[in-house]
Parts: sequence; structure tokens; C-alpha cells
Amino acid sequence: MTSIDQFQDKAVFVAGGSSGINFAIAKAFAERGARVAIASRTPERVQAAVAQLRELGGEALGFAADVRDADAIAEALGNAHAAFGDIDVLVSGAAGNFVAPALGMSTKGFRTVVDIDLNGTFHVLRAAYAYLRKPGASVLSISAPQAFNPTKYQAHVCAAKAGVDMLTRVLAMEWGGDGIRVNSIVPGPIGDTEGVRRLAPTPEALAHMQASIPLRRFGRVDDVADMALFLSSLRAQFVTGAVIPVDGGSSLAGGRDLGSAVAA
Repeated sequence: MTSIDQFQDKAVFVAGGSSGINFAIAKAFAERGARVAIASRTPERVQAAVAQLRELGGEALGFAADVRDADAIAEALGNAHAAFGDIDVLVSGAAGNFVAPALGMSTKGFRTVVDIDLNGTFHVLRAAYAYLRKPGASVLSISAPQAFNPTKYQAHVCAAKAGVDMLTRVLAMEWGGDGIRVNSIVPGPIGDTEGVRRLAPTPEALAHMQASIPLRRFGRVDDVADMALFLSSLRAQFVTGAVIPVDGGSSLAGGRDLGSAVAA
């Protein structure tokens, strides 16, 4: 069985799948014959993304659902399961971010990021459990380097994503007996994404960020999608509880200072 063939007719659900890295993941599975369902907050973006996925020739569904709303995301997952059957691959990738010092951050701003990144991931994974293929499902959370590298002006993201990675490890232990694998992917600086635009808002900051990457280039959304394909493939069937950076080595430098983003 080739890597291209093994996702034929598999059911894939991508939370946050209407844009950016998550859409690239959805697209990669669709290109390999999977039936793909996506969920995101904005109906117009969901519809546009589904139209693009269907142009690839496969089945695609979209649901307007906010991961902060546990009932809405549970309904979306239930509808996807009704249409496609047991979910083979689940991706939880919705995220929020802004740059601010802890003392300049409102409690509402902190809570919003935690609600999207951490609580949203829990909502997606918990609601999906009933619909996952057992054994055989691959569950992926999209994390961030802030989970393990302290980063100034990112207290909210550091806290939320650290929780996501620990949730990954705990569920890998709890669900392993069902034959469900749970892993985190940690994208580094991925060019032409909202994350990079927020963290490096000036040409100078962008150049500094690129120079700090050991491979001296920004990542591509397809780099992350390729890791999602690998972790969901038969080649990774003994990999679970892993937190895997896809970052060109950028996380090796440790903590970061986003002062240039604040100054902008």
C-alpha cells in the first residue's frame, strides 16, 4: 500500500480547517482521496474552503462552529460521523494569538486565547472520542513552540499550548488501549501565515526571525501537512504521545523576546 493510496475513503475532520496550516492539512488529505470535514467560526470561509476541497474531486463537508462552544463542535462532529462514518484522522488546530506583555494584557484577552487554544482542543478531542475509529484513529493537535520555550509577550499562548501538549500526552495514555494514537505537531515560523505576520509585523522583524532559523528559511504549510500525513500513516503506527517540532530547528535557541512586535 503506498502513502498516496492509504487515505483513500478515510474520514478526516479538521477543526480550524478553513485557512492557513489547517486548510493545508485538510487539502493534503483530500488530495489523497480522503473524505474531509472541516469546522471553523466563519460560515463564508468554511464555504470557500469546502468548495476548494471539492475541486480536488472528493467528498468534503463544512460546519460553522466555534471550538469554544462545546455543544456546537460536538454537533459538527456528530454530523460528520453521520455522513462519513468513523473518523480515521482528527486534527484540532484552531488557535488565537496577539502580542502583549502580561501587565498590558486584559483578563479577557488572556482567557480568550486559553479558551480557543486549550479549552477548544479539549472540546474537540473529548467530543470526537465517541466517533473515532477504534482501533486505528490518529488524533493530532496543532501546538506551538511557546508550549516549551518561554516567550516574552506570549504568556497566554505559552500557558495554553503547554496545556495542549500535556493533554496530548495524557490522552495518549488514556486512549492507547483503544488503539487511538494522539500526537502534537509544533509548527515553527511558517511563511505567509497569520502567526508570522503577527509576531514579525515589520520587514526588519521578519528578516531577524528568518536569520534565527537554523535552516535559514521559513517553513511552508505543506511541511506541516506532510508531518500530519506521516503521523496518520501506517509508517507511524507505533508513535503516540509525541510532541514533534516542524520548525527548521528554530526552537533549539530556547526562549524568545518579541519586543520588536510590541514596538510595532
